[in-house]
Amino acid sequence: MTTERTEAGQKVHFYQTGTHTVGNRLMDAATRTVQSSIDRSNAITSGHRACQGCGEALGARYALDAAMRATGGRMVAVNATGCLEVFTTPYPETSWQIPWLHSVFGNAPAVATGVAAAMRRRGMGDVRVVAQGGDGGTTDIGFGCLSGMFERNDDVLYICYDNEAYMNTGVQRSSATPPAARTATTPAVGPHPGNVFGTGKNLPRIAMAHGIPYVATASVADLHDLEAKVTRAMSMSGARYIHIMVPCPLGWGAASHDTIRLARLAVESGLFPLFEAEHGEVTAVTPIRRKVPVEAYLRPQKRFAHLFRPGHEDHETLAAIQAIADANIRRYGLIEGGN
Repeated sequence: MTTERTEAGQKVHFYQTGTHTVGNRLMDAATRTVQSSIDRSNAITSGHRACQGCGEALGARYALDAAMRATGGRMVAVNATGCLEVFTTPYPETSWQIPWLHSVFGNAPAVATGVAAAMRRRGMGDVRVVAQGGDGGTTDIGFGCLSGMFERNDDVLYICYDNEAYMNTGVQRSSATPPAARTATTPAVGPHPGNVFGTGKNLPRIAMAHGIPYVATASVADLHDLEAKVTRAMSMSGARYIHIMVPCPLGWGAASHDTIRLARLAVESGLFPLFEAEHGEVTAVTPIRRKVPVEAYLRPQKRFAHLFRPGHEDHETLAAIQAIADANIRRYGLIEGGN
């Protein structure tokens, strides 16, 4: 471990065992990256078994750290089965440094509702509850329990880490898998390879249709925005939902160092709009600063490689995906004056 002192005499550790703090605390507080605070709770500590470049590990750490900070550490997390549960808790080990529990794949919202009710019954109503899962456990297997949680307006924040397929079990299609994407169950074969158009669910909009207090989308490409939305959600009561895009290098066939880049391109192309909604109405959007074509986002991913075969580029499918992005831009007003 290397230790130096700033002019003000602050001791700075450039490597600290068991934490994720880094040396840019030498910088002015306003320009530091979000991971530089020595006060981070590090809800997920070192030692987990996520793949290199895992967007879900990054998103979960910042989301849960923000929730812990907002609640003063008075929080319980409930986890659905999936990658996040598997790579953080290989029995008998755990990388979680918070009260955390796991039941089965499809009932995290129901279990979280029960935990919140138990806390109130024990006179511990100040202990907040966060439920979390991947897109499979959220949009598919746990969808009924989640809708019930929304309908009852239970006092739980549910966070979906969306990597757009069942990555833990072999990259099978989920109802969050985008059109034309190759998965183990939507192979790149036939006249229309990859996942078919016209299927799937838009969970943020479904959550909004329940009229719950708060719905937001977030991305690991903007961790300040992600933390701000979690903090906002934890300041409210009732059912809340945050949908976070978390690229998966393994399942997407992308370079591990491209995780943040791909998440940013998804936002800047319009395929993944960032917004907030309260009681069913959009209240804020993050405008696109520099619009890029969807091709810039799709091309680095092997799951879309069949769209770019030399001499056989699928311009029709690319145009259809571009139309989806352009519709999002119009719907949420992501670019001032249109697209």
